[in-house]
Amino acid sequence: MDYSRGDAKAYARANMKGIWAAALMPFTEELRIDEDGFRENVRHWTEDLGIEGLFVTGKQGEFFSMSVEERKRSFELAVEATSGRGHTIMSCSDQNMDVVIDLARHAELVGADYIVVHAPALHFHSARDETLLGYYREIAAQVDIGIALWSHPDSGYLMSPELCNRLADIETVVAIKYSVPRSMYSELTALASDRIQVSTASEDEWLDNILELDWRLYLCSSPPFLLQTATDRRMHDYTRAAFEGRVDDARSISASLEPVRAALKGTRPAEKPHAHQKYWQELLGQVGGRVRGPLLELTEAEKRATREAFEQCGLES
Repeated sequence: MDYSRGDAKAYARANMKGIWAAALMPFTEELRIDEDGFRENVRHWTEDLGIEGLFVTGKQGEFFSMSVEERKRSFELAVEATSGRGHTIMSCSDQNMDVVIDLARHAELVGADYIVVHAPALHFHSARDETLLGYYREIAAQVDIGIALWSHPDSGYLMSPELCNRLADIETVVAIKYSVPRSMYSELTALASDRIQVSTASEDEWLDNILELDWRLYLCSSPPFLLQTATDRRMHDYTRAAFEGRVDDARSISASLEPVRAALKGTRPAEKPHAHQKYWQELLGQVGGRVRGPLLELTEAEKRATREAFEQCGLES
């Protein structure tokens, strides 16, 4: 951390911007973390693609299949690999509060920039807002690092804009990854953008969110390293154009990515997103690797269909 607790919001406002990506974690054939492969991916993402920050060991990174020690090791690897290249936000999400706090303290210790904690699954329906206020206040009381909220349907509910607005008053809450309908994140932007950065993971909506909601942070999913190559950085290019007010250029560049988006989404089996994205990484020359159970691997037929679509989508290598 390069800031004090009291400066968390101001530091994030100045430094948490641009395109951030949710890192996939490569596993070897023996299902161990591929440390060298991860380092090489991070180098490519930050140096070749210009990605400004990495979301580490979240859902895309298969945190649910990793031990606490493996998750801590992934934090260490990410801080080491991004040194001088980019920022990090470490997912400390877990159903067990002790694990959340343990991971958060480790992220702070090893020099992460921020942490993210998703709203936990709640097995009851009473006093939900007060429960969540207490939950995030307790985490914030235990560590000084900046915290991003994360609300998504997997929790079994969505945090309302009104609740998130209240959570934005917490001293070290700096951002939210708000995986909700656009009407909800637009409302929260109007309510709380003076205190936190609001973002969502949809690349499809990113350009409109820059132009219409004045967003400056994409937080975050895998498109930044699946839709781009070292010689074809169209997501980066349309983002820069939009930031600079070159609206027509931004829309034109973004529209040119439609065949790539269609190839990526159209070949992805609904039940195999991780395996499909890792195979797409391999087609791009990145390190993909295996997925861990209970996730499913692609069949040879699914790989063939993906490869054919990839070869015809127009992404320049």
